[in-house]
Amino acid sequence: MEPAATPSTSPPGRPGTAAQSPSALLARVAAAGGAPRLTWYAYGGERIELSGAVLSNWITKTANLLVEEFDLGPENTLTLDLPAHWRGITWALAAWRVGACVDLRRDAAPGAVVATDDPERWAGRGADVVAVSLAPLARSFGAPLPAGVLDAAASVMTYGDVLGYAPPTDPAAPALVTPDGTVTHAALVDRALTGPAGAPAPGSRTLVVAREPGGFLLDAVATWARDRSLVAVTPDVATLATSDPARWERLVAGERVDVLLTEDTDRTDEPPAR
Repeated sequence: MEPAATPSTSPPGRPGTAAQSPSALLARVAAAGGAPRLTWYAYGGERIELSGAVLSNWITKTANLLVEEFDLGPENTLTLDLPAHWRGITWALAAWRVGACVDLRRDAAPGAVVATDDPERWAGRGADVVAVSLAPLARSFGAPLPAGVLDAAASVMTYGDVLGYAPPTDPAAPALVTPDGTVTHAALVDRALTGPAGAPAPGSRTLVVAREPGGFLLDAVATWARDRSLVAVTPDVATLATSDPARWERLVAGERVDVLLTEDTDRTDEPPAR
């Protein structure tokens, strides 16, 4: 089904300007209302579309879980051990919403909380662990979990639709840690805007290939900071461009993509291969 052709909005800030902070970015996503903000394609025909309102609701519920279940906030870190996937985006933005740091390094010591699709790897290492299923309509993780591990699919939707207590974010505190360095909350959006998805350009729907977690996360931040809608495809879907050009062109046309970013650009923040 094609997304509705609903005009996007640009608050906060002047139309056409980029959001300048994670909080402004989240406000801009929420302000999109029923307009699509994230469309996800995976091999096998999986297609997920989240409007601004629905995406914002996912982020709010996840943020409430992080605070109410684990007291996550400033000076705490969420280790995000997920592949490049739309669910990872919601966990990262929820952590930033409560002022926490997101660490993408799989070989580092775990943060206070770990969100992962591989709970066995992190169980018993001194962190609270949340098992995240990547199945499209999962209502549970789908496999037995180690003792003490929280099932995200069974838990997130039970939390409130309105953000509860969230401590103020320290702009100078770390927001994102990758193998190549740390980015603060104040610098996060500017860092994302230096990438290909952040370039000022006409258009309202940007297609990117979700190749690795760090790059995909920054592409999402940049796209929404520019008040565009993100269409993300997995690398195997992107191969249609050469293996089945007609099908690929139908996908691009059907999603009304007007900014196409499919090149595997070099990034300095690429996490280790999973």
